[in-house]
Amino acid sequence: MTTIADFTVTTNRGEPLDLAEKLGTVLLVVNTASKCGFTPQYEGLEALQQRFADRGFEVLGFPCNQFGAQEPGDAEEIAQFCKVNFGVTFPLMAKVDVNGPDASPVFDWMKGEAKGLLGSKTIKWNFTKFLIDREGNVVRRYAPTDRPESIATDIEKLL
Repeated sequence: MTTIADFTVTTNRGEPLDLAEKLGTVLLVVNTASKCGFTPQYEGLEALQQRFADRGFEVLGFPCNQFGAQEPGDAEEIAQFCKVNFGVTFPLMAKVDVNGPDASPVFDWMKGEAKGLLGSKTIKWNFTKFLIDREGNVVRRYAPTDRPESIATDIEKLL
């Protein structure tokens, strides 16, 4: 059975990150964008990071420019924007595609594990969120309109 541990991603510093290192941690994986109506969710995501980090939780942000070209910056610009405007301390990855032929393999896998509205595998917009348990399994997909604070109860159950 495939888990998140079967994937390696690239950090925003260009370094490989073997997600097997994250086994034992509850993860919230999010495709993000800096110029989106949902961008203020960075604040809520950081609040979750601060609230639960010491209990084995981490947000992983994956910038994506596929929706309305709302993430045009390079890795350094994105990281600076997130830190200055929202105090983001959780890890940001390299910019990825989440749909189409060049989609990140980890997003292809998560989309198959937790389908969206009406069974769709496609991610519809920025700030789609996937909750991953300590064993690396997808527990649930959340829509861009789901505010981070509304996920806290589900995170608590996994910690």
